[in-house]
Amino acid sequence: MARRVFSCFGRGTPSSIDRLKGAADEPAEEQGRSGPVLVELFLSQGCATSPQAELLLSRLARGDFELDIPVVVLAYHVDYWDYLGWKDPFGSSIWTVRQKAYVESLKLDTLYTPQVVVQGRAHCMGNDEEAMLSAVRSAERFIAPSFQATFERPSPDTLQLSLTGPIRTRVDSKGADIMAALYENGLVTDCTKGENKDRNLNNDAVVRKLEKICTVKDLSSKKTITGTVNFTLWEGFEACKCGVVVFVQNSSLRAFGAQHFQLPEHL
Repeated sequence: MARRVFSCFGRGTPSSIDRLKGAADEPAEEQGRSGPVLVELFLSQGCATSPQAELLLSRLARGDFELDIPVVVLAYHVDYWDYLGWKDPFGSSIWTVRQKAYVESLKLDTLYTPQVVVQGRAHCMGNDEEAMLSAVRSAERFIAPSFQATFERPSPDTLQLSLTGPIRTRVDSKGADIMAALYENGLVTDCTKGENKDRNLNNDAVVRKLEKICTVKDLSSKKTITGTVNFTLWEGFEACKCGVVVFVQNSSLRAFGAQHFQLPEHL
């Protein structure tokens, strides 16, 4: 197929890289406050209480709650409940490993679903609306990165993402990873077995791929960085249902800024 290239900025970012400013140039009252909060949900179609959490996450993404705080949401389907009789079609051991890393970093006793993790710093039951909203409201916030994104399809089964711009948060000698999550909305599954038998399950913000773009160290907030990553696509991929969340995360899985990109519909 012919190579197609699309460039765009994340929501709420300036329209010209020349006008981008580092966090050090922001007014004092805006520093650490203007970026979105990263909300990650760990769930399974084999868990009876996960559908309620998925509904809350979808409502949070739509802006149904009066938070006055921008959020970006991601849903990771784990695989450790598959033995109960229903194999989650979006479940992956990769997401189970990620959740286990949060168990360690947050000093928890065990894995559970549904679990919400906010900014990599706080967690709560994913179906507890009050606790989830409280965690979002009290979350530490950071200036969002100001990346310009270019999307290409170098082959029918590959999506290439290229980024350029400042992350707008200073990175110390311990370093941080720039991560990119490719997610899909509007998924409907007819569940025929397990704890959700005979239910139509609706899933949004389902993480299909998560890739590290690069690792940075001793970086000023103004420094422009560039990076490229390739996502292997799945059967039935539709760009109009997908988006990318780019976020900065340290070795303890604490997030330090996130930016959202909707994919061009005709990519």
